[in-house]
Amino acid sequence: MSEMSENQNLSRGLKNRHVQLLAIGGAIGTGLFLGSGRSIHLAGPSILFAYAITGLICFLIMRALGELLLSNLNYHSFVEFVHDYLGNGAAFITGWTYWFCWISLAMADLTASGLYMQYWFPGVPQWLPSLIFLVVLLGMNLTAVKLFGEMEFWFALIKIVAILLLIIVGVFMIIKGFSTNAGASSFANLWKHGGWFPNGSGGFILSFQMVVFAFTGIELVGLTAGETENPKHVIPRAINNIPIRIIIFYIGALIVIMSIYPWNSINPAKSPFVEVFAAVGIVAAASIINFVVLTSAASACNSGIFSTSRMVYSLAKENNAPKSMKKLTSHKVPSNALIFSAVVILISVILSYIMPEGVFVLITSISTFCFIFIWAIIVICHLKYRKANPELAAKSKFKMPFYPISSYIILIFIVFVLVVLALNKETRVALFVTPVWFIILGIIYKIIKLKRNS
Repeated sequence: MSEMSENQNLSRGLKNRHVQLLAIGGAIGTGLFLGSGRSIHLAGPSILFAYAITGLICFLIMRALGELLLSNLNYHSFVEFVHDYLGNGAAFITGWTYWFCWISLAMADLTASGLYMQYWFPGVPQWLPSLIFLVVLLGMNLTAVKLFGEMEFWFALIKIVAILLLIIVGVFMIIKGFSTNAGASSFANLWKHGGWFPNGSGGFILSFQMVVFAFTGIELVGLTAGETENPKHVIPRAINNIPIRIIIFYIGALIVIMSIYPWNSINPAKSPFVEVFAAVGIVAAASIINFVVLTSAASACNSGIFSTSRMVYSLAKENNAPKSMKKLTSHKVPSNALIFSAVVILISVILSYIMPEGVFVLITSISTFCFIFIWAIIVICHLKYRKANPELAAKSKFKMPFYPISSYIILIFIVFVLVVLALNKETRVALFVTPVWFIILGIIYKIIKLKRNS
């Protein structure tokens, strides 16, 4: 076994291309390939505005995160600046909440990967491919951080190729006026069928629930700061490219889809990507998209294993997790934290078969609320940083634009999203259950604090 040390720092093994693709992967979820039909059905063409608004908010959050991380290159994750600006109690609650966010996403995607494999191998039990994926991903993560970056690079590349292929094929169909069972392909389909807001403001507002969920995990690039070769150059570049990626990959793909198929003829139960590829005679369209969403699910699980282990490592450094969690292997990988997170993800997969489906939906809904909480904490820390360190902020070459107005706009948007989630029956329950999670964490922290002081 590799010799372990508590005094080493994490390896700076992530190259520029790893971080750039990691940032893209974090901004493109499975929801675009499978769930976009449902969101189009709900909001019509106005879904484009929902993605543009949420994308802008996420960009501003990432700029706040980037400025904080680059203000002190000793920060390995945002839980460390939460500790500095909001105190140890807030760092404990924020760190374990973020850990829970990614654990629930990883368990959902790991379970989904088993279902996607059954498309080709219907006789194979769902748990088997899920277990194989987890063991392989854990093994790769334990070897070196560079291997994690390499996996994410290729996972993200598959998603990018699929989206670019859809856009290229789609634009060709639109230029040629290609006819489908819904009529001729044309950009006019965007506004000809009831205008930009066919379901009124109600459909547009409710669509933010799915749009926000599609962006959860975008802050993952912030956890790579301590393992990036040249963070001062790589992190700003990755963050600044986020708007271009959102325009091309989300808005561009949805414009093409709704130009080929009018929004009201898209089946919400089917993937619009499959429908577009099938329309031009690509027989294997369903298999291609199944492969893309399989790699997307594996990517999310991979990110979950990486992010949760780094969060536990950061918590251990602040004495908010067992000391053994900050031990690193000779490859400078937090092996104990990795194994701990992987075991919890495995238990979650087993529980998902025992628990009723409603409980599983509840856990993922709570996760969405918790991600929104993390975004709010990042912005609040940024406000505190600017007020506490005006001289350091003045020297920064990577400032958050339009501060402090942008900070308050983000916080107003977060309150708006919470109201939207409260309006939806499926997510409303999570709104009342989520405070229980924070109360439990608060009690645990108080107990730990009492033990330390006794």
